Amino acid sequence: MSLRRHLGGYAAVGLLQWAVEYAVMLALSQWVLPVAPANVAGRISGALLGFWLNGKWTFSGDGRQLGRRAARRFLVMWVALTVLNTVAVDLVDQQAGLAAAQSLKPLFDVLSAGLGFVLSRHWVYRTT
Repeated sequence: MSLRRHLGGYAAVGLLQWAVEYAVMLALSQWVLPVAPANVAGRISGALLGFWLNGKWTFSGDGRQLGRRAARRFLVMWVALTVLNTVAVDLVDQQAGLAAAQSLKPLFDVLSAGLGFVLSRHWVYRTT
């Protein structure tokens, strides 16, 4: 599969995934939870959707599959990216407040998405 197709699919899935993630984080951090656990809850929501859609659509075929191996690899990648993302959002919250953390979260999400694309394309969904 071409890089162009993978990027396009990953971007489309990523926008939907991010909308779910960000909405959950905003709602929970505004009314129920501190920003760090709200961010993790949002990332879990988005991750479940993103893993399935990227495995079934974006990276399907061409020596790639959605299965246990991909799920294990995805989990390792997701945990690492979630720790980095949450630490960044939490640091901003501690230093500049909730509004700044909520505003800067999309920047941290874009950085996470870039790393996630490279790892998904070359490691997570590969059969070998």
